[in-house]
Amino acid sequence: MKESPPVLFNHKDAIFRMLYQDKKELLSLYNALNGTAYRDADALEMYTLENSIYVNLRNDVAFLLCSELNLYEHQASVNPNMPLRHLGYVARELERYLKGTSLYSSALVKIPTPRFVVFYNGTDKMPERSVMKLSDAFFKPTSDPELELKVQMFNINLGYNRELMEKCESLKGYSILTNRIRTYAGQMPLREAADRAVSECIHENILKDFLSKQRAEVIRVSFFVTNWEEELKMIRRQEFQEGQRTGIERGIEQGKADGIANSLLVILSRFGKIEDSLQNAIENEKSEKVLLKWVKEAAAADTLENFKQRISC
Repeated sequence: MKESPPVLFNHKDAIFRMLYQDKKELLSLYNALNGTAYRDADALEMYTLENSIYVNLRNDVAFLLCSELNLYEHQASVNPNMPLRHLGYVARELERYLKGTSLYSSALVKIPTPRFVVFYNGTDKMPERSVMKLSDAFFKPTSDPELELKVQMFNINLGYNRELMEKCESLKGYSILTNRIRTYAGQMPLREAADRAVSECIHENILKDFLSKQRAEVIRVSFFVTNWEEELKMIRRQEFQEGQRTGIERGIEQGKADGIANSLLVILSRFGKIEDSLQNAIENEKSEKVLLKWVKEAAAADTLENFKQRISC
């Protein structure tokens, strides 16, 4: 018998994971995303894998439905490496799923259709919906990649994806709850902020049953997650500043335009994928003086477009 693909969990008690361990709520979320109207929650097959080697994966929900392997993940920070992480996940789980099956058979071996969704509610400004592609990570870009993996990302911060929220009451409630916790955390201690947000939601019939049963755990987890978000931001700021300083020093130390250009590309990578035309312009610029000026502009810019305006590119 084939082993079923499992879910990857790290922080077991995260609110998103807790909420969607309820099959009825999970089916409601699936229907809202896919425009379906399935009613039999027992048709969902959910799995948990302990001690995952992917130690940074957390808040995940994975399940099989209608021959689809669905991986839903919550993210509180922008992570462009999701397709690469999910590639490792799928490869490992298909190997488990196909255990005992010969791939040398003359018959076509069928596998579940994988689908990847990320629900984002971090503080960095992101569009309502976007698609992250594995091919964006390729050293050599290609318009027709022979290997591709796409992850759909939905911004579930309050005010975004209103149509989706109206179709899924639990997702809307989750968005309201997390927004209130984050807002109140700027006005009072974290535990008080979480307690106030939970109390208000219960009173207003927002996730009332869930929060009434899980009140203490939700408050505890909210404290942990909010602290971790702030810690992660601080770590990333420090890493960027150190990487920026080291990259510039190495580039100048080399005394070569290509070294400075590489440093500049490292700095700009914090904004996401660098378009080919801009990357080519940087790599083809041979004046160290010009490149050093661009490095300073990149450090001061807050977006890729802002950087381009600063250098009139």
